[in-house]
Amino acid sequence: MTTLRIIIADDETPARNRLRDLLGDIANVSVVAEAQNGKEAIELAAEHSPDLVLLDIRMPVMDGIEAAQHLQLLAQVPKLIFTTAYDAYAIKAFELNAIDYLLKPIRQERLETALNKVRALQPAQLASIKPLQPTRSHLSIHERGRVLLVPIQEIIYFRAEQKYVTVRTAVREYLVEESLTQLEVEFGELLLRLHRNCLVAKPFIAGFEKRTIVNDDAQMEQQWVAILKGVPETVAVSRRQQHLIKTI
Repeated sequence: MTTLRIIIADDETPARNRLRDLLGDIANVSVVAEAQNGKEAIELAAEHSPDLVLLDIRMPVMDGIEAAQHLQLLAQVPKLIFTTAYDAYAIKAFELNAIDYLLKPIRQERLETALNKVRALQPAQLASIKPLQPTRSHLSIHERGRVLLVPIQEIIYFRAEQKYVTVRTAVREYLVEESLTQLEVEFGELLLRLHRNCLVAKPFIAGFEKRTIVNDDAQMEQQWVAILKGVPETVAVSRRQQHLIKTI
């Protein structure tokens, strides 16, 4: 039988130790790495290409439900089993949607049963537990065969350009295939729509300034722009959104 290569992700050292000890008594399994949060789990999964990730739900930096979303984007998608001390309501939700989970404290017999029926978390299942998850803390960026995690708090603006959205941080730009509308719905409390094609993070707006520009008809006109922290470029403020200038 092929050895099942496993990553354990849990922020509590005793919980990781217990899982490692339990797995040590099961044939044909190997713990290839341990993570203290969801972000580490993704990085280690990209490095080790495990068959399975045992994923705690409540972890700092990035929780297990968000990590599960990002793990689905890896070149080699691992199978997932949640480990959780969630209340009965959440556990019932997992059961109804046929998602594997292990309720802490984890028992040897229950662990073996879960390993015997391990399967990948399907998109429909992931969608069913998304209401239990807070707003994402990171974006997944596909780049040259890698998945990069960009913290939401570092994003200065999103700009729609044809079929892609440009994600701008102080360091560089990335491209994602998410819609500007969906990003506004998810992160609306953090962002302002200054133009129909641009969402700007409120903390990165340094101020507004009126500038003279040449419009599409080659005529000179006055245009309000947002001055941004950390980058030299500005973002145009559409006439429809100019009322926002007074709110900042």
